[in-house]
Amino acid sequence: MSSEEGYIKFDARWMQRPAFPERELEELQRWRQRLYELQLIGAYDDGIGYGNISRRRGQSLQFYISGSATGNFPTLTAEHYALVTEVDIDQNRLYCEGPIIASSESMSHAVIYRELPRVDGVIHVHHLGLWEKLLHQVPTTDASATYGSPEMAYSIIDLIRHTDLPERRIFVMEGHREGIFTFGKDLNEAGATLLKYYQKSLKGFPGHFSAG
Repeated sequence: MSSEEGYIKFDARWMQRPAFPERELEELQRWRQRLYELQLIGAYDDGIGYGNISRRRGQSLQFYISGSATGNFPTLTAEHYALVTEVDIDQNRLYCEGPIIASSESMSHAVIYRELPRVDGVIHVHHLGLWEKLLHQVPTTDASATYGSPEMAYSIIDLIRHTDLPERRIFVMEGHREGIFTFGKDLNEAGATLLKYYQKSLKGFPGHFSAG
């Protein structure tokens, strides 16, 4: 793991405001708890957290996302979520509001919502064994693209536009060891895609990976 893991690389324009209504975060809470229990979201021995989860807000490009440095909390509350309201990749700038600043991976989530209007849920987890098995077997970001950077955002856009990623709904980040993303029409679909591959990993992944 990099010593910079979790460090926010974008220019964050954060407006601090009270927590959002819990009813708007229920699906996020349910899936975040499940992924934490599977240790797909969590913290390393040094206390640095990993993994995050988001959900689109209505029909807009805005989305709720777990806040920065929340991976080490066993249970989240409404105080641990931010709303990303705007992203400018070229300026490496992100606008967010809420009781906590948005995750360092927010720009990666943002481009998925921007490129795929039917996607309403995005999950980012860490799992070394699964990452090693999926590397270059599913769409894989450029090795030179580091987490939370404009380069990563553009690499994800390239995968969406030029590979079968929209159908596969899963990719790995070669320049971000252990990093895996899934997405779907909602968090249930994003979570089901992730768990399908995760459960296969426990069985050793016989054969090649299918798109289904």
